[in-house]
Amino acid sequence: MASEVGGRLEVLVAAFLFSTGGAAIKAATLTGWQVASFRSGVACLAVLAILPASRVRWSARSLAVGFAYAATMVPFVIANKLTTAANTIFLQYTAPLYLVLAGPLLLDEPVRRRDVAFLAVLGASLALFFVDAPAQSPSAPRPTLGNALALLSGVFWASTALGLRWMARPGSGGAPVATAVACGNLIAFLVCLPAALPFVGSSRLDVAIILYLGVFQIAGACSFLPGGLRTVPALEASLLLLVEPVLNPLWAWLVHGERPGPWSLVGGAAILVATTVKTWNDSPVPTVRSAPDRRPGGAP
Repeated sequence: MASEVGGRLEVLVAAFLFSTGGAAIKAATLTGWQVASFRSGVACLAVLAILPASRVRWSARSLAVGFAYAATMVPFVIANKLTTAANTIFLQYTAPLYLVLAGPLLLDEPVRRRDVAFLAVLGASLALFFVDAPAQSPSAPRPTLGNALALLSGVFWASTALGLRWMARPGSGGAPVATAVACGNLIAFLVCLPAALPFVGSSRLDVAIILYLGVFQIAGACSFLPGGLRTVPALEASLLLLVEPVLNPLWAWLVHGERPGPWSLVGGAAILVATTVKTWNDSPVPTVRSAPDRRPGGAP
């Protein structure tokens, strides 16, 4: 029981740290490319220092999944600079939509009737973000472009999830998942670095934000999450991680006074509810063993 409670706390801490990304990215005065590059550079070093598994057995699969992970992080950061934090995280959370679509092609998983309903709900929810047409604001200067980048981040997050499942399969070469995290951050740092230069000084606050994002928001969360997943059932862990998209807009509102449009909130709520229902329905039903028959002549 104590291990399960500790595991839940670790998953919740990871979700909490992940949720602070939007508000922290917006607080930096650096450009989106600079935040994406320096954040991942610090995160790569922190992951290598904190997670011993990230330093062993790098493989071609680590590199492939690392590319997908990098392609998730970079649009996410830039989207946060262009649109609201709520839109960014909710649109990234449409990744299950692409997993359902890719299942028959890549995983030989058929689309079920309930998956069609899930696709319909997510499709309608996506439209609400663009119908809302949020007005420009200091923290969301180009919302339409930001929304598009957030969608792109969701596509690559789905690719990352598929890649992590690929790495976990037997015969994958034994490369730990942490190698993909370190590799992805290294790729993001190097790819964004040319656009991040020249770098002309920065405030102490910007330095603190970059260090926080790299050390705590990425590496710290990634260090807590595996421990929690070892003791918490997959369904419960998935539901606990939904704390991230709930808290993310809250921090942006508290720190920046950012208010997403009403239709965006409706679309985000629909995405979270649909994801929760799908996670619940897709979880395996535990089998309950019946008690032994103690009647005379019964089996022991």
